[in-house]
Amino acid sequence: MPATPVADPFDALDPVARRATPRVRIAVGAAVVLFIAAVAIAALVSSAATGGGAQGTIVAGGGAPATDLGVAAASDGGASGSPRVATPPLLVHVLGAVTRPGLVELAAGARVVDAVAAAGGFTAEADPAGVNLARPVVDGEQLMVLAVGQAPPPATGGAGASSGATADGTVHLNTADVAALDTLPRIGPALAQRIIDWREANGPFTSIDQLLEVAGIGDTVFSGLADKVAP
Repeated sequence: MPATPVADPFDALDPVARRATPRVRIAVGAAVVLFIAAVAIAALVSSAATGGGAQGTIVAGGGAPATDLGVAAASDGGASGSPRVATPPLLVHVLGAVTRPGLVELAAGARVVDAVAAAGGFTAEADPAGVNLARPVVDGEQLMVLAVGQAPPPATGGAGASSGATADGTVHLNTADVAALDTLPRIGPALAQRIIDWREANGPFTSIDQLLEVAGIGDTVFSGLADKVAP
């Protein structure tokens, strides 16, 4: 038995409607293409506006993005590392030919020139050549500024003991300051400063023979010091 032909739904339309059908199909297809194109363009514009999707990495704990770590580190004072510890000030006792003798408070890393300035500067009688203005100062140091022609005070007992000298006149190389070392025979302020510089560069003296390693101290000078100094 022959198959019954399937009726074309479009046969129900009048001839005018059937003639318009291809146009309707083209219009629908064009609308779909335009919609897809619009979505694609919007995606491209959004990607360009956000830098192509390259976003900063979030640090654990809610920190700043990785792209902003430099600013974060500067603003929080290096909070990611160990906290900064305030350096205690230095106290130096300045005596002699300065305007305001006494205790001065200095920042870490200060030098003799800073201590003299904090004490009001040299007086008219001061001998600036008698001190090394470039030398770093240490906490608890006693700095003596001599007047022109003034001899260093003897380092015996009392305050002298705090500068590295004992009551019997022996000078301890590891604690003596320039004034105490300057009391030794043939040791002036310049050579006294070299002894201190050697101590700071090499560590404490363990033997008085190490004085021979200080520039300017030869056998003759050393022979006059051997019984007057101790490590």
